[in-house]
Amino acid sequence: MSAGPRVYASMAEAAEGCARRVEEVLAERLAMAPRAAVAVSGGSTPKPMFEALRGARLDWSRIHWFWVDERCVGPDDPESNYHMTRVALLDSARVPEANVHRIPGEIRPPKEAAGAYERTIREFFGIEKGGMPEFDLIHLGFGPEGHTGSLFPGDPLLEDRRGIAAAVRTPKPPPDRVTLLPGVILAARRIVVLGGGADKAGVVRQVLGDGSDPMQVPVALAMRAAGGAEWFLDREACPGPARG
Repeated sequence: MSAGPRVYASMAEAAEGCARRVEEVLAERLAMAPRAAVAVSGGSTPKPMFEALRGARLDWSRIHWFWVDERCVGPDDPESNYHMTRVALLDSARVPEANVHRIPGEIRPPKEAAGAYERTIREFFGIEKGGMPEFDLIHLGFGPEGHTGSLFPGDPLLEDRRGIAAAVRTPKPPPDRVTLLPGVILAARRIVVLGGGADKAGVVRQVLGDGSDPMQVPVALAMRAAGGAEWFLDREACPGPARG
């Protein structure tokens, strides 16, 4: 079941609040299991969240990192989601290289990159064809039109519940990307959604109000996930009193 949103006075506070929740979820998982698997999103919004996680008291050697989506660029490209996460968190936390499972966005054509990433996920989780990975935590962001990962409104892949990863061509540059598919999001144990800004308020109102069709507002997938979703927002995205 999805919880009500946690609303903060600023985006910086929302990112900090989300970071603390990520730390809690991962600590809880590591208390019960030998490892934890998390998939994170990119863009500029989560950078302060990753930076806030640097000081988390976690056993980084037992946490494995995956990505919700990636631009089809090299790992050192400034556009790379992996690169941003590495600079903001992974290097500082000294996450072992063996625990980093990036999307190989430099592989061409993008379909081959998606296939390689899917094989990595299947091997890590030990799942056969037809199975679905169960991430302990997935972090999502969303755009002003409601996209999440690299799934944009109207994409036929939003109806795919069996695939794990796919190459997509998006309306945002750079257009060629690889993204996890809805079945993976829906199977997650926990989801955190981080967002802010007045341009996101319409999406928040739709998704948290009367609900939305993921085909029209893809981030609405989070509300249907098995483990539910927790939203971390600033007051511009969710007007009203702060209640973080």
